[in-house]
Amino acid sequence: MDIQISKDLEFVIAALPSFGTRYAHLVMGYAQLFGVTPMHLKAKKFRIIIEEIKKLFDSQSFAWEKKAYSISHAGIGEALDIMIKRDFRKHLTNHNYLKTVMIDISERERKETSRTEEKNLHKKEADLMIGNGRPVAPSLNPSRQGREVNNDSSPLMGEDEGGGENISETRSINDLPSDIRQGIAKLKDKLGLDINNIGKRID
Repeated sequence: MDIQISKDLEFVIAALPSFGTRYAHLVMGYAQLFGVTPMHLKAKKFRIIIEEIKKLFDSQSFAWEKKAYSISHAGIGEALDIMIKRDFRKHLTNHNYLKTVMIDISERERKETSRTEEKNLHKKEADLMIGNGRPVAPSLNPSRQGREVNNDSSPLMGEDEGGGENISETRSINDLPSDIRQGIAKLKDKLGLDINNIGKRID
């Protein structure tokens, strides 16, 4: 039992840096809504929640009522922040409430993307028209000749516009805010974990 608890908490400790300083606080705060304390008694539940949130960040997509939605890292962070600030009288048991919050954000992001694409299209059309309304073929950029364009990306795996952090990047525990590092240190002391031997990447 103690060995499994240690493995679960080791996973959590190793996973937190992967969210980056921008989102680690929000992920931890959201997990608390599920009543994961005391952590040494609810380590498995804590791990499952962190795993599910990491999958959400990795895919930048979720499903609700058989419909798929895409959402950016920043959008997920916004939804988590909204959840943390809500006054829940009981502990959460699933992510349904979070999904309803993310739907509005996802739809807003979709509309913003559509408007941006339409604006860029109009600008491109205007740039191609000179004199008598005759279209002029754009000049070739030598630096782009011979390059292959990868159009095989999934529509639900779009990049996070707005410069969001890439959570798949390897990060160290020392990059996290001091309060999270202190929390991790307390877990280490209680369970006798060697925090220096915990991998920075999640297997």
